[in-house]
Amino acid sequence: MGNDGGSIPDRRDLVKTKAKAEQADKNNQTLAAWFFCALSKRPLQEPIVSCALGKLYNKDALLEYLLDKSAYGDGAKICGHIKSLKDVVTLRLTPNPAYTSSPSDDSVTNKRAQFICPLNLKEMTGNIPFVYLATCGCVFSSAGLKAISAPSSSSSEDEGSRKEPCPQCGKSFSRADDVRTINPTPDEQEKMMEKMLAAKASAKTNKKKRKDLASTNGAAEEVAPPSKRTKAAPDFVTTPDVPSPAPSINPMVSSVARKVTEQIAEEEKKRKANMSKAIASLYAPKDGGTKKEKGTFLTMNTFTR
Repeated sequence: MGNDGGSIPDRRDLVKTKAKAEQADKNNQTLAAWFFCALSKRPLQEPIVSCALGKLYNKDALLEYLLDKSAYGDGAKICGHIKSLKDVVTLRLTPNPAYTSSPSDDSVTNKRAQFICPLNLKEMTGNIPFVYLATCGCVFSSAGLKAISAPSSSSSEDEGSRKEPCPQCGKSFSRADDVRTINPTPDEQEKMMEKMLAAKASAKTNKKKRKDLASTNGAAEEVAPPSKRTKAAPDFVTTPDVPSPAPSINPMVSSVARKVTEQIAEEEKKRKANMSKAIASLYAPKDGGTKKEKGTFLTMNTFTR
């Protein structure tokens, strides 16, 4: 109770102050971000992928989440922006020769990283910033990539739009658009989120424009008359419009044929002149040249009174 001379109360005993919020251990946060999958919380194992926000995932865990969204309780909060494997990049990591996966070596406790930067051989422990290229997935330390700069050009080309070859695989990339920070700070992560949303909106707009253009071209093709296409005839086919040249005839042969034809016509004329009346009646019309009504089927060509 106090005030009896036996104890002197302090301000901490008389005034209740607001309890301080518990702060997470920064060292543990670094270990969780750089050594464990952000989704499954299991140790990182290749193949490892990263999203546009720079988080690291085991590819098998991400595939499991995409097939079943309820596989992980906080999956929508961690990687809800990932709709398919097109939204992530498979990382090309350089193994650390000093890393051993023996059970006696607790690499997480000793902060011995599995991967290093191929440029300056710095370990990927989270103490220094690392980046990856969105075009090819190669991973470098931020300092190592900055140390290797492309040769400066004398033209007034914008530095952000200039393409440079990747130091590891040679694929071209842009420092302004294709360099992404792994496990960025909260402020940098907000900027990367805005950039990702802007890129998605731009891609959606471009897709809609291409779709409208395709529909317009299809309507124009339906209105326009079909063009007549003439196919060239093959060499072995003769066209019907062009007559084939007539073979040449010997004049002596033609004169002999004419004489033979005339002789046959004269002999036929003499044969008919010397023909008897009975035989001539066979060739003459039966009605004497006058048209006579035909009888019925039973009396046709018979003598009737």
